[in-house]
Amino acid sequence: MAPAAAYPATGQTRCYDSNGREIPCAGSGQDGERRAGRPWPRPRFEGRGEQVLDRLTGLIWLADANAAEFPLDWEEALAFVRGLNRAGRAGARDWRLPNRRELRSLVSHQTRRPALPEDHPFRNVFPGWYWSATTYAGSPAHAWYVHMDGARMFYGGKDQSFFVWPVRGQGNGLLPRTGQARCYDGHGDQVPCAGSGQDGELRSGRPWPRPRFVAGDGAVLDRLTGLAWHPDTDLAGGPTDWAGALAAVAALNGGSAGPWRLPNIVELETLVHCDCHRPALPPEAPLPNPREAYWSATTSAFEPDWAWVLYLDPGAVGVGQKGGAYFHAWAVRDGLPRRGP
Repeated sequence: MAPAAAYPATGQTRCYDSNGREIPCAGSGQDGERRAGRPWPRPRFEGRGEQVLDRLTGLIWLADANAAEFPLDWEEALAFVRGLNRAGRAGARDWRLPNRRELRSLVSHQTRRPALPEDHPFRNVFPGWYWSATTYAGSPAHAWYVHMDGARMFYGGKDQSFFVWPVRGQGNGLLPRTGQARCYDGHGDQVPCAGSGQDGELRSGRPWPRPRFVAGDGAVLDRLTGLAWHPDTDLAGGPTDWAGALAAVAALNGGSAGPWRLPNIVELETLVHCDCHRPALPPEAPLPNPREAYWSATTSAFEPDWAWVLYLDPGAVGVGQKGGAYFHAWAVRDGLPRRGP
């Protein structure tokens, strides 16, 4: 039996052409056909009074997705969570602001408004931006946030006001750490991590193995996820449209179903190192000449003529219109079983 995937599936189950029309998945090479990643349990969530267990990740969330009742700036958000712990909210004193990977793990790529699994039990989900505890390395006066209406992940100034959704627990090891190991205040100045509640202090998630990457056998193996990346980081020889990216990967397989695939958006995001930018890759990764942005095999449920894109320079997760030759193609396949650190 194959080992369980070391990252979550996206939740996408349907396939769409470049015009956004739904099509049969068979032979498409899309995320809806491949469905790579850890399958979601059914039911995915287990209500525990004011707390909700995510049975996919093992993380525990507040059932109220707007416990603060109004938007807060980033430092206020961290202070609000500390206040929850002093008050013992929902019987717990270990709440934290989620890191960006934890926050984004809630997202379904088959739904919109909100972009959450259809069986979710949460209340007061606001269709807007939610703060993470992860600072943007390229401009530390900014932090990462996730949009619960359509699932984008970008960064905003820490002086802006967005929503707060606390989490607790260490999870089940499915989600890797973000790589962030430094902490910054609201002005972007580096500060001691102790007591900050930031991602750089808590470093929640599965530790990275050392070395993380091993080159050989015609691929670069990521020992954190078990994924093997093609050594050519620009398969189409320049920017291409979405159909061209799928075709470039299909060519590696000789036009038939094979091991190589266009990665889904979760697979691409696992490469991001949140203490790095331009590119946001671990500096030791033997991946030559990475390009600025890559197509994923995952369609945007918000607008199906768009697909998800990893903007690798900052590490952002956004979308691009499928018909435009804007982004690059890369390929991934399942590698060797994941080993520990």
